[in-house]
Amino acid sequence: MRKVALRAHFDGQQIRLDDPFELEPGTPLTVVVAGDGDAEHRDWSLLSGRGLEAAYGEDEPEYSLDMIKEPNPDYEGR
Repeated sequence: MRKVALRAHFDGQQIRLDDPFELEPGTPLTVVVAGDGDAEHRDWSLLSGRGLEAAYGEDEPEYSLDMIKEPNPDYEGR
């Protein structure tokens, strides 16, 4: 069976899928608990933001494409 992410919630007794999905009895599942207010996730986000703040100064100029001296031929302009 292909891997698929399904939204679900815990009703106090059972894990319930939020949308219908056909599952055979005995289908192996992996459950990942993803809380919205996860303190560790929040801490890592703050740390990442501080790293970006330290990398760019307040007087950092905006770099335009015409300032590129040697374009990367593998870059597709994403």
